[in-house]
Amino acid sequence: MPAAFPLDRARRTILGAQQLAKPRPVRPTPGQAGRVFDALGLLQIDSVNVLARSHYLPLFTRLGAYDRDVLDRMASRHPRRMVEYWAHEASFIRPDLFADLRQWQRRTWMRATSMPEEPRSELSQAILELLDHKHPLTARDVEAALGQAAVPGTKAWGWNWSASKRVLEDLFAQGLISSAGRGSAFERLYAPAATVHPDGEAALEPKDRREALLRLTENSARSLGLGTAPMLADYFRLPLRDTLAAAQHLARRGELEEISVAGWKGPVFLHPAATTPRRCHGRGLLSPFDSLVFDRRRLQAVFGIHYRIEIYTPAHKRQFGYYVLPFLLREAIVARVDLKADRAGRVLLVQAAHAEPGSPADTAVELAAELRIMAQWLGLAEVMVSAVGNLAPALKLAIDRG
Repeated sequence: MPAAFPLDRARRTILGAQQLAKPRPVRPTPGQAGRVFDALGLLQIDSVNVLARSHYLPLFTRLGAYDRDVLDRMASRHPRRMVEYWAHEASFIRPDLFADLRQWQRRTWMRATSMPEEPRSELSQAILELLDHKHPLTARDVEAALGQAAVPGTKAWGWNWSASKRVLEDLFAQGLISSAGRGSAFERLYAPAATVHPDGEAALEPKDRREALLRLTENSARSLGLGTAPMLADYFRLPLRDTLAAAQHLARRGELEEISVAGWKGPVFLHPAATTPRRCHGRGLLSPFDSLVFDRRRLQAVFGIHYRIEIYTPAHKRQFGYYVLPFLLREAIVARVDLKADRAGRVLLVQAAHAEPGSPADTAVELAAELRIMAQWLGLAEVMVSAVGNLAPALKLAIDRG
């Protein structure tokens, strides 16, 4: 009979696998940053910069005030510790995941289907030849070099993409080109994938799709500690039915263990390397794109909170704010805060602060301490709390007392 985990044990197991159970180091080292990234397997990328670029935040949550240049070097210096590809949306991933993800994450919706096949093929070849003979180029650089004008009246996700941009994204989704870094405006610097990936041309060799899925499913379980098939599938955005079959196959081989968790539907798959901390000592502000948070259904199942990012919600309809970060304290999410970095004024703005029901008495004090560390890490001189939200008065008092 499968082992039965109570919810609190499942929660602690996930927090342990997600590197959020132990106290943070006093002085984070590059080695610790690398080990945390390796355990997570990915850092989701997003262009929103109201606080900090999203891929920097998960390591801050787990390590404290680490040197962000360490992460930049991991993504730009040979041999790269991380490369950019589609995983849970656009992400920095461990290089060993690239070839397997390439078998499953070719985003056909990125293809320039509005273009006839022949000119699209010719443009693809022209771009590949250009990148073969030039240093890494942005989409604008490629467009300027090839003279590709924007396609009139064509819109995609709010941008007016040129034909060359569409084909660049298609080549990126195919894994033929990659990002050698990011420009000052956070634009990808495109280059042939073989020149970016530490394995060179070997990274482009085709993989057996079934074996690739088994490896990705095992990696999802390792990074989460345990999860249902939908939880494992969402980590790398894999097909649910295929992921369930892969997890069951791994369980039959003894590489995962099928268990149950109180209150969860369906089988749960436990990774043999997962451990359950007796207590969790983590404390941190979680980016909306953090791997603990980006699966909103998993977040609700594990922590019992309903959380949605409200960036695209009209201001008058927002419940908690524009860029809201849940606050993890020990093994519970106890508050959420709407944050903004006022870089010109060197102020970390707390635009709203809300405590979760049943939050502990030390929530405001612990959150204040975390906000001061974040402000210092971001190069900001002070924290300013607006009088919005049920936690705001206590948080302001805790900040003022220093």
